Amino acid sequence: MRRDGPWLRAAQGAGLLSPSGELQGTVFGEMSELARTTGSVNLGQGFPDYSGPQELLDEAIDAISRGENQYPPPRGTADLRAAIAEHQLRFRGVSLDPDREVLVTVGATEALAATVLGLVEPGEDIVVLEPHYDAYGALAHLADARLVTVPVRWPEFQPDHDELRRAVTDRTRLIVVNTPHNPTGAVLRRETLQLIVELAARHDAIIVTDEVYEHLVFDGEHVAIASLPGAASRTLSIGSAGKTFSVTGWKVGWVTGPAVLIDAVLAVKQYLSYVGSGPFQPAVAAGLRLPAARFDQERDRLRHKRDLLVSALRSRGLETATPAAGYFAIADAASIGYTDATELCRRLPREIGVVGIPVAALCTPERQGDYRSLVRFAFCKSDQILEEGMRRLDRLGELSR
Repeated sequence: MRRDGPWLRAAQGAGLLSPSGELQGTVFGEMSELARTTGSVNLGQGFPDYSGPQELLDEAIDAISRGENQYPPPRGTADLRAAIAEHQLRFRGVSLDPDREVLVTVGATEALAATVLGLVEPGEDIVVLEPHYDAYGALAHLADARLVTVPVRWPEFQPDHDELRRAVTDRTRLIVVNTPHNPTGAVLRRETLQLIVELAARHDAIIVTDEVYEHLVFDGEHVAIASLPGAASRTLSIGSAGKTFSVTGWKVGWVTGPAVLIDAVLAVKQYLSYVGSGPFQPAVAAGLRLPAARFDQERDRLRHKRDLLVSALRSRGLETATPAAGYFAIADAASIGYTDATELCRRLPREIGVVGIPVAALCTPERQGDYRSLVRFAFCKSDQILEEGMRRLDRLGELSR
């Protein structure tokens, strides 16, 4: 029986093929298993260990109790689509028709998958920043497209404008703009976003924004690219309740943009999951309508955790970039004598009981060397967990080099 097929391209794009061509697990699975078997503090994976706002939890319970447990409409409930449109207008200044320009998805990843599979032809280019969310590579290869990366470099992690200009060509179908950026926490500057709009217009490309950390900005300002002149007609904006409200397991995301593009995404999305998250959609609608102060409260709670972790890493000799947003801090292990972060991340759980993720695992093979010494630590954890992790990091100096 043949084993080949599109799955091989997807696995290759996600870096899951061994040199012998065998399928291997993700670095997240490897590190989570090490955390489990060693009893380590897991600062690797990016999900909170605490629940979101009580208002959302109560509304989800009420929705289940009143029987909202069947298929919702394919585009999402009317109330949630209206809440998403209201949110985009209130926070981003973008006006949307909730009936034609909003689509609810099973998390942001499904929105990305349906967008790539619905809009990209084999051989076309998808431009992304690097390092990047691992789904980007998998989806590009699944679509038989070419992944073109633009590096963001330590310590500011902002893309070089000349490299952006070289990356975007007439072969480019999608420019994926992940801001705030995962894994670095960088918030792209307005002038960079304006350049991307100009390049997309010049080369007739579609802009896809991954803005799942939009409400978790500690320093600077998040600018929605769809709000810039000339952008709305060619931009699909992807958001998620999971990161905003610390309910990652609910898997409620959305994509907004021109009706003609939303229809194309829906044509694929309906054959991926059809629908999902029925009883959670009313809860997310309620969350999106919370006062701005509640969004600020969630952001400020996470800012405190960021400051706690960054300070702890620096005090133990690890040079650490201060993330402007998101869930993660990037440390340079070379500052304590380790040039191979992958080796270090495999030793940390066994020898001191802490898990991190090597940033090179989120890069294409061609660029892994540029990020070889960098480690990603998640701070979206309870203060108790963070404090225990910091206590264990006191033993960093005991590791032999």
